[in-house]
Amino acid sequence: MSFHQTPPSPAGYLNQGLAWEQFQTENATGRPFDVIHSESVGLLHGRARNISNLAASWHGIAYETIHSDVVQDLLRGPDEPRRPTITERLSKVIEEVKFFPHYAHHVATSDHVGDVLKRIYMIPEERVHIVVNGVDESIYRPDRKMREEFRRKVGVPDRASLVIGLAGRLVKDKGHPLMFEALKQVFGEEERFRRDAFVLVAGDGPWGNRYKELGRNIIVLGPLEQSELAKFYNSLDVYLNPTLRAQGLDHTFIEAMLSGVAIAGTRFASITGSLIVGSDVGYTFLPTVESLKESLHKIMKDGKQVLSKKGEVARSRALRLFTATKMAAAYERLFLCISKEPAVKDNIDYCRYPLPWDSGKLK
Repeated sequence: MSFHQTPPSPAGYLNQGLAWEQFQTENATGRPFDVIHSESVGLLHGRARNISNLAASWHGIAYETIHSDVVQDLLRGPDEPRRPTITERLSKVIEEVKFFPHYAHHVATSDHVGDVLKRIYMIPEERVHIVVNGVDESIYRPDRKMREEFRRKVGVPDRASLVIGLAGRLVKDKGHPLMFEALKQVFGEEERFRRDAFVLVAGDGPWGNRYKELGRNIIVLGPLEQSELAKFYNSLDVYLNPTLRAQGLDHTFIEAMLSGVAIAGTRFASITGSLIVGSDVGYTFLPTVESLKESLHKIMKDGKQVLSKKGEVARSRALRLFTATKMAAAYERLFLCISKEPAVKDNIDYCRYPLPWDSGKLK
């Protein structure tokens, strides 16, 4: 494996021109690349149009963000000005629809993005490949001992009947103002929540300090290292993500699922289409305080036993679809499909699914 360093542009971004020159030099020296992969528009579409063995991965596209813009505009305060981006987004979608066909192959990281690429962006079906995100299954896994130790360490009392977890950037577009208000009302209205429910908040951002205002039931942990994050997930009864961003497939959901934890999330297509596909996995809510409160009450009513069962189903789904091993294997298969001269010459068409060994027929 060889790495080629490219100094950034004066503004600190990818130096597109220099990177392109390096690519052309390397591609013309000896054997050309079998496959070229671009992260989003890392390779600009004007240069991509004539590369037939190119795949571009899309973690979020402009069409998805329109839903986010609508939600955030509906939630803005009466004295808060409308963000100008909401009127600019449609033109960006149109531009993407125009230039996306210049990329030979498209990798969508969720089922919803794959569907949008085919229906809205009008990319031929054979050029759209869905490879969902995956995380390290050796790190995120159920561990009862880890669960009890972490709870004691951060100060969750033994009497707690419900432990809810929040993780990630504690900022507005991740839904934390909404979450704050929902928790404030629930703790104020229901004595059982005040007595028995605790919320662990892992991450950094301005809403970390605001959560502390809600009292002893909220334990703000700050940013956690990966090893501590695995313990954090294990300590939960349910992981809740109130994001207002519709695009992409959030890793935190997958980390919680692999840890055997029930999940709850905003009712966006990428979440309901790939992650929370049914009530047996977890809960979904509209991006409103009332809907979020309803989910919190439902979670408390269901209790530990129901949540534990949902966590088992969530882990089973994550092991089947969202591990780093599965993701790497899917990319390997895709690259063998795209390559004009696959390194493995075994008369197997890697562009077809399932392959013989997927059904256990190949020994």
